[in-house]
Amino acid sequence: MNRPSRIGAKAALAHLPGWAAAEGRDAITKTYRFGDFGAAFGWMTRIAIAAEKLDHHPEWFNVYSRVEVLLATHDAGGVTELDVQLARIMDEAARDEA
Repeated sequence: MNRPSRIGAKAALAHLPGWAAAEGRDAITKTYRFGDFGAAFGWMTRIAIAAEKLDHHPEWFNVYSRVEVLLATHDAGGVTELDVQLARIMDEAARDEA
């Protein structure tokens, strides 16, 4: 798979409402909230399958109904189009969960 080149958080955020630049590194972040743990975990499972297909994996942290996500393409040293693509998948899946 051809890996995309770095575009940076600022360029990515122009296309991703609700996302923010991470502090201290070229990455983007968002917190999702769900009705309960089952909904949060179900969403994470769907995202894990999509991420595996993209060969691009999020950094995330889950407590009960909250999932904090941080996206960056490690081998590119920052945000790439892969991060934008995965962020859009996450947003769409979260809308479906609501």
